[in-house]
Amino acid sequence: MIIRIALRNLLHDRVRLAVTLTGVVFAVVLIAVQGGLFVGFTRATSCVIDNTEAEVWVASRGVRNFDVTHPLPDQKFHQVLGIPGVARAERFIVRFANWKKPAGGQESIEIVGFDPASGLGRPWNVVAGSESALRLPDAVAVDELYLAKLGVTGLGDRGEINDRRARVMALTRGIRSFTTSPYVFTSFENGLKYTGLTRGQSTYLLVRPVPGVTPEALRDAIAAGVSGVDVFTRQDFADKTQYYWMFTTGAGMALLIAASLGLVVGGVVVAQTLYATTVDHLPEFGTLRAMGAPGGYIHRIIVTQAVTAALVGYTFGIGISYFLVGLAERGGASILLPPGMAVGLFFLTVVMCVSAGLVSIRKVTSIDPAMVFRGA
Repeated sequence: MIIRIALRNLLHDRVRLAVTLTGVVFAVVLIAVQGGLFVGFTRATSCVIDNTEAEVWVASRGVRNFDVTHPLPDQKFHQVLGIPGVARAERFIVRFANWKKPAGGQESIEIVGFDPASGLGRPWNVVAGSESALRLPDAVAVDELYLAKLGVTGLGDRGEINDRRARVMALTRGIRSFTTSPYVFTSFENGLKYTGLTRGQSTYLLVRPVPGVTPEALRDAIAAGVSGVDVFTRQDFADKTQYYWMFTTGAGMALLIAASLGLVVGGVVVAQTLYATTVDHLPEFGTLRAMGAPGGYIHRIIVTQAVTAALVGYTFGIGISYFLVGLAERGGASILLPPGMAVGLFFLTVVMCVSAGLVSIRKVTSIDPAMVFRGA
């Protein structure tokens, strides 16, 4: 009975229902897109760290984020190898460089040089070519999203990195840079050549522990046994990089503020539309009061209306949101809407709608039943 009355109230005025659902849909899309931008930017800042199998990272002293660091001498590499608990250590390069397009013009890129023999730090989601081809001289891997930006069309195309020839031998999908500089993966040897580092230098050391040794224990052992370096577990370094870009730069704070405003504006829109819907049906609720309906009965009707609006509005809103995320992905924007976030947004929508309904309950329960007869 309660559900039937709630649905009749909602369907009685189709225009008002459309306005209510539009408000809910708008709120869902706004929160999803703004939140997705925040999540996408955050994850993009540490995507290479997160997708590398190394449990421990060794960097030069004072490093603040993944993208900017100073060279490490090979002496540190050999010292790390001598630490008990180290199963494997590999040199790794991360450095900005310039890509010269075949037809002219330049783009900034970020070189990622790894050892193809071990695979630590290799590109992921390779969809064309092969990782093994990166062993070849001048071979590089780029993400298919950035082909046009780099002035190439596919495998075999050539460009120049810091005036040295580069050949696209592998394509990845979904490796997005949060800066305007795409990641370009290559072998460690090629990375030395492209970045101007001398043999015997690297920018990071990627370390894996022997079985039974935790990343935290190995981190502490390396920090105690090797001077002049900073040592992090993979999660620590990812968190440090995310924190740097999100909270110490203007771009990160702007996204955080936008995501917060999206949540506030979305909540206000839902509250206003559902409150107006409830107030528009005061005569109907007055009739129920005149017929002797208790306050709890009316409360359940209003909550049912709110939950129904939330379910319908969320369904349309999340569908539109995923559509926009797909468009953004093809356009190069990093917007992520993971399943956990979608589920959380569902419960948030229900809470916003029910809260808006509860705000209007005081108005309903204060109705004088005599108003029904006066209106007659």
